[in-house]
Amino acid sequence: MVLFRPLALLLALVVSDLHCLPWSVSISGRQGPGAGLRSFSLNCSSHVPTLKLLHVRPPTTFFNTLNLSVTMWQGIYMGKLTLDNVAQLDTLAVSHYELQLQVTCGTLVMEGPLSVDVQRDPDRIQCAGRFISPVIKVLENITPGARLYTLLLPDLGLQGAQINITSAQDPPHFPGPFSINGQGWLQAPPQGLKGQAPKTFQLQVLVTFGASRSCQGLLTVEVLPAVPSSRVSFLEQNRNITIPEDLVPGSTVAQVQARGLDVRYEILSPVPCPLFSIGPADGVIRTTGPLDLARAPDVAVTALQVKAFERLLPWASVQLDVTVNVTPVNRWPPSCHPALLVTQVPETVPVGAVLRTFTCVDPDSPASTLDYQLRFHGPPGQSSLCLSDRDLKVNATLDCDAPGACFQLAASILVFDDGQPLMSTEVPVLVTVTPVNEFSPACNPRTFRVREDAGPRTLLGSVVGTDMDYPRDSVEYYPSGGSATFAVDRLSGEVRLLGPLDYERQRLHRLPVRVTDQSGEPDSTRRRSGSCTVTVEVEDVNDHAPECEPPFQELTIHTSPGRSLEVTKVSCRVPQEPQRLAFSYSIVGGNSQGRFSLRGAILVHSDIPSGPPLPEQPHTYELLIRVADAGPSVPHLSTTATVIVHLVPWRASTAATSTHRAPVPSTRMPLLVTDTEAFWQPEPWFVVALTVTGALLLLTLGWLLSRLLRGLARGLQAPSKPAQALLLNSIQGTEESVEGFMEAPRMETRQAPSSITSLHFDGRTQDSRTGREYLFSTSTGARRWL
Repeated sequence: MVLFRPLALLLALVVSDLHCLPWSVSISGRQGPGAGLRSFSLNCSSHVPTLKLLHVRPPTTFFNTLNLSVTMWQGIYMGKLTLDNVAQLDTLAVSHYELQLQVTCGTLVMEGPLSVDVQRDPDRIQCAGRFISPVIKVLENITPGARLYTLLLPDLGLQGAQINITSAQDPPHFPGPFSINGQGWLQAPPQGLKGQAPKTFQLQVLVTFGASRSCQGLLTVEVLPAVPSSRVSFLEQNRNITIPEDLVPGSTVAQVQARGLDVRYEILSPVPCPLFSIGPADGVIRTTGPLDLARAPDVAVTALQVKAFERLLPWASVQLDVTVNVTPVNRWPPSCHPALLVTQVPETVPVGAVLRTFTCVDPDSPASTLDYQLRFHGPPGQSSLCLSDRDLKVNATLDCDAPGACFQLAASILVFDDGQPLMSTEVPVLVTVTPVNEFSPACNPRTFRVREDAGPRTLLGSVVGTDMDYPRDSVEYYPSGGSATFAVDRLSGEVRLLGPLDYERQRLHRLPVRVTDQSGEPDSTRRRSGSCTVTVEVEDVNDHAPECEPPFQELTIHTSPGRSLEVTKVSCRVPQEPQRLAFSYSIVGGNSQGRFSLRGAILVHSDIPSGPPLPEQPHTYELLIRVADAGPSVPHLSTTATVIVHLVPWRASTAATSTHRAPVPSTRMPLLVTDTEAFWQPEPWFVVALTVTGALLLLTLGWLLSRLLRGLARGLQAPSKPAQALLLNSIQGTEESVEGFMEAPRMETRQAPSSITSLHFDGRTQDSRTGREYLFSTSTGARRWL
């Protein structure tokens, strides 16, 4: 028998609960007395734990005294389980022990079993027990070659042992040689033992393991006279016993009884018997190890051959066949993989797709059939999933495009075994349906109208994009082509004007708009997009006034009594709109006597005396002609053309003057006055020097610029005399050329220029400061701003 002594405990001050029980220890049969078996630990806090032995199975008195010591190492309590000083391991006798322990940590008490499995030592040869000097008693009428004895050495066949009988077996003392095989079976001689009673045969047996390990012993065979077997008999011929697998070692299986005097019992087969033993005196069959059908399915049925014999006459014996059936006990629920399923599936997963296959095993009966059931915890989507055998599949189309359609499916897989009592395992399942970007957004083409004089940020309209994916119509808008004239709001799709429009340059604008969905995809390449075209039609606005060429005319005409004379034609157009040709003309100034009229764009002078008499002296008219567009566009813009007419009246004394009009140029080119401004421009080397010298050169440059500006101002205030003389000479030269064509007397032609010069402006220029144009007279210095 074996004695164990728990020596110490490993205790960590971490939590207040115990998490150490149950324990399981496997030891080798080679362990000797006092050997350490295994270190173990208890978790306890703020207390020193105590350990108490409640009971041991199989029962034994070796564990009545329990010693416990606690060793602390680096703040942790260390302990070790050791064998007792007188303990001897014998796996053939007992291979499993169950110790019920009680652990106390302060006020918390917890119980748990300590399982000790004794493993065979294949390297150990033990010549002990009945192999030392056993006496084998057999009857003389035993069957020749029958098995007389089995050598009890563990794993003889596995270790490749060689067993031989080394003692002499020579006749006439021996009727024939006894034999022993590699399994340790001692067999009777082939001739039998008839007539050898009463004789005793001693056999020296040598067991060899390899070249260096061996063991030997003496076997004694005593042949007894044959006696009637009716002296010992069993009460029944055979026994069928059924026991549950949860019996602990040492539990009673059954009791066999035989009639006879001082009957003893032993198990003949199987030898050795690792699971059962029989009481020699009472015939009680007990278990010697755990009956675990999951680990060892062969223990389900065990055939025992029990022998009953009288103690004083052991050859008087009888045999009984006992069949022990071990039935499974449903102790553990099914174990499933995975034990928890949390997964996500896209809404586009096809119907019938397998989400997960569950693998469940019943630890009590691995080959048993399990029942799988699917149970939902809520109403949403109960028909979306189904369970086919062990496969969780999609049962219906999953759609997240409707508002609130995406959902979570909470269910459980219930797995039932077929044991008694019925036990089940629940596998929680949580399936989340995620949206998928299935559809591309789209938008309808739009056409907007806008006036060409619309200002920046003018709202033209909105582009409406649609997207069938969830969330509905969540799109972004981007203009394609990088237009600088229009802008599209990224979120609302509003189209606004950024730059100026010109009907005359471009009447129609096409703006491609790209619509991109907001599916939440982190990868922009997986987003979908569509496009449409926004057409912007520019409405014409009259924003350009007519321009006349030339804007200023000066001419001289000679009147003829009673006749109308075409003076000139006003030529106007809109350069930006060459197609616009309809204009209206009107005289808005300078026609004091009503002598002039317009026939369309033609200025006509009428010499019909309908009013006051014509002056006999030359007269100058400064006519202002308003030219306005006459088209349907509004507003109507206009410009004013200036026509200066020098009117020379008809004289009766001069016949020629009444019949011929002097060919005066219709237009007279204005004299341009050039004002030269001097400025100072530094050389490149001076720019570099300016950067280096800094503030000093800046002051110098400012002083030079101030002097230059003052000189320029003085030059602008006083026109140069050479320019005035040049302008006067030009005017006089023109007048002399006119006199050459006139047929009037020399005295009259000389007086005319003097009179004309004193009555009109003979020059036109532009002010250098304001840029405004004006007319001037070189003789009087008078100015008229235009």
